Formats: sequence, structure tokens, C-alpha cells
Amino acid sequence: MSFHTENTLAGYARAAVDLRIRMAEVAQTVTDHAYVRELVAGRLAATPELDSQATVHEDVIDAVGRATKAAWAHGDSFVLAPAMTAIVAAAAEALDLTDDLLTAESAPCDSGVLFLPEPIYHRRPTGTVAAVGALTWTLATTHSGQQSWLICAYSPLHDPDDPNAARTRRTLAAAPHLRASLGPYLLNDFDLLPIARPVSAAPAPPVIDDADLNWQSTPDGRYVITDDGMRTQVATAILYAFWCIQAQPITVAATPPLDRPARRRAARACITHDTRVVMLRRTSSVGEQGDGEAKWHYRVRFVVKGHWRRLHDKDGNPYRIWIHAYIKGPDGAPLLHGEKVAVLAR
Repeated sequence: MSFHTENTLAGYARAAVDLRIRMAEVAQTVTDHAYVRELVAGRLAATPELDSQATVHEDVIDAVGRATKAAWAHGDSFVLAPAMTAIVAAAAEALDLTDDLLTAESAPCDSGVLFLPEPIYHRRPTGTVAAVGALTWTLATTHSGQQSWLICAYSPLHDPDDPNAARTRRTLAAAPHLRASLGPYLLNDFDLLPIARPVSAAPAPPVIDDADLNWQSTPDGRYVITDDGMRTQVATAILYAFWCIQAQPITVAATPPLDRPARRRAARACITHDTRVVMLRRTSSVGEQGDGEAKWHYRVRFVVKGHWRRLHDKDGNPYRIWIHAYIKGPDGAPLLHGEKVAVLAR
């Protein structure tokens, strides 16, 4: 029940259905509720004005639980093809939504799940690394009528390249009853993206003492995003970049057929089983021999705004350097020529 053994569109759709069924089963269970409670407590502990309000904790726990249950069970399903991972990650790293006003049409649907068969890795200020293997979003409305997207990021528990997942598996090995109550993905972050209100900038990463650093290695050949220099929260940046790119003409969202056993499993579990695989649009048929000059040429450019990069010297003293605005591509190399653009160009 994972994407590791799948390499076809039908296989991606079948794996997505099985993963959603399991995640919907464990959502809002006693174990899941306790896990979300610990995660929310850790997030709100960094906010002094909210840390002492128990009602805030309960409201957030309830909202996250209901939103994740709805997304896994009834949201639209998307799978990001591995060839698109670097493009989405590069766009997310360069994204800055500060003070932007977003509309409800920014998302392809009100509730959904995005699977990343090739995860994007997130390095936190403490040096720890966690894979982002799935993202959910749900349209939420507060008592005052204000709307936001509740965005949740998940790490695949069985990712062989994720050091955080490896540590979790070692911990769960001593508690098999607890492992049976958890799904294939673990919630590791959440964020609110406001609608029709200015988007707040991501808080500056805290200064970490050397004693608190736990620098973990990252897998070779995978895209890693760090909090340094990010103007938008990482999970939100990845998801919003996907929203924008999946609507571009350079991509195509194929709906592969689902075999009868998978359809029956989805129907029994009351799971929305239509899955779209988002991939680069082909400019020629498979197997066609190219002759002469290519008809289509695609290029991707993203504007990186000027920003301060926070670093530490060899003695552990923090300092910062100013990075001027430049244009970059998916490989991270600056493109020093051409017109600055913030969308995919053909």
C-alpha cells in the first residue's frame, strides 16, 4: 500500500485509493486524536498569547480532526508525477504570498488530497528533516464568517529515505498495538491560508543553539527546502505552487481507469475514488523519432525576491547576508538573462 512499487497511471490511482481508505479509517480515532493533540500543543506552545488558553487548543484539535477526515474521505484526489516534483519544489521555494489577496478559485476544489510519490524534504531550523509525502486542504469557515484553507502536511511512515520516519518506525516497533492504530501517513504540520484577506509572512526562524542542533542527512537526488529565506510556510508554499502549476497549459491531469476491485473497496469505504495524475504534457507521441528542430520549447523561470539569508559562522555566531533578486529554474541555478516572469512560460 504505497507508491514505491507503482510506475503506471493505473497503479498510481489504485495506490491512492488504498491509501485514502486507510487514512480515512484512522482519522479521528482515539489514537489519532491524541496524536493531533500533542502536535497542536507543540505548535501553540510557541505562541505565548495562545498557550494558556485551553479552549483554543480544543477548537484547533477539533477543526484539524474534522478537516482531515473530510479531505481523506470526500476530497478530490491528485497525484503529482515524479517528473513534476522538482518544478513544484522550485516554485514553492521562490514563492512569496506576503500581503497577497487570494480568492476561493485559487484552489482546484474546496477539499482535496495531493500525493507526492517522490516526496519533497523539509529541513527545520533544528536540522531535522521530514518528508512531505501528502498534503490535504479543506475550506474552513470561522464563526465570524471568515474563510480559510486548512492545509495539513503528512510524512510517509514507510519512506526509506526519511530519517524522521526511520526514528518513528523504531519507536513504534516496541508498541505494535499503537502502530496498528496509525495510518501510512503521519501529520507533521498544518497551516491556515486566508481567503480575501492579506496573507501574513512566515515568522523568521528562531536562532538555534549548537546544543539543540540535530543535523540529519538528506537523501541524494531529492529536493530539500529549508526554512531559511522562506517567506511562506513550507507546506502552504508547496501546495499553492501545485495549484498554480496544475492549471498551466504545460501540464495535463490524466484520470486513469480504476480496476473493479479498487472501485469496490472505495465504494464500501464511501471514498471518492476519482484520481487525477498531474504530469508534464507530452509534445510528441510516445516512441516518435525526433527529426529536425524541436517544435516546442518549454522553460520554467521563477523570480526570487531579495532577502536576508541567515547563517552561522564556525563559532556558532549568527550573521546574515543579503541575497539580491534573481531568476532561477528547477535546478536552483540562477538565470541571469531574460525577462523576469513568475509563471510558467512557453
